[in-house]
Amino acid sequence: MLPTIVRRSYRTPSMFDGLFNDNYLPGFYGWGNEKSNCAPAVNVEETEKEFRIEVAAPGYEKDDLRISVEERVLTISSERKPEENEETETYIRREFRNRPFSRSFNLPEEVNTDKISAKHKNGVLSVYLPKAEVKVNPSKEIKIG
Repeated sequence: MLPTIVRRSYRTPSMFDGLFNDNYLPGFYGWGNEKSNCAPAVNVEETEKEFRIEVAAPGYEKDDLRISVEERVLTISSERKPEENEETETYIRREFRNRPFSRSFNLPEEVNTDKISAKHKNGVLSVYLPKAEVKVNPSKEIKIG
């Protein structure tokens, strides 16, 4: 199991937050839960040979995403800057956001960090974490001298 150890959101408060960002249906489909908007949702799957992390990243291109491993911590992040809005846009409510995010996972010892790979297709980033061969020492009897 790969527990999430860091969840970050980079959000700049606005003087209009109270007027336009109120959630009028709190608790409905996760609305009203500020953490539900912090970073993309992930699925973590384990098979005999690997772990797979799927990140829902619609609107992000593969060049917008970054994956790194440092001291057995896998970090998936986006460094995409928010889009500049034209002055002619007249949104009343805007929920499409491609803000920078960062999700980190503590990797178990069995993951071979040298062979991690990733693919991006149809707005889903899939990260493949192959398991290393685990050497099992055969049991043996030790004679008492």
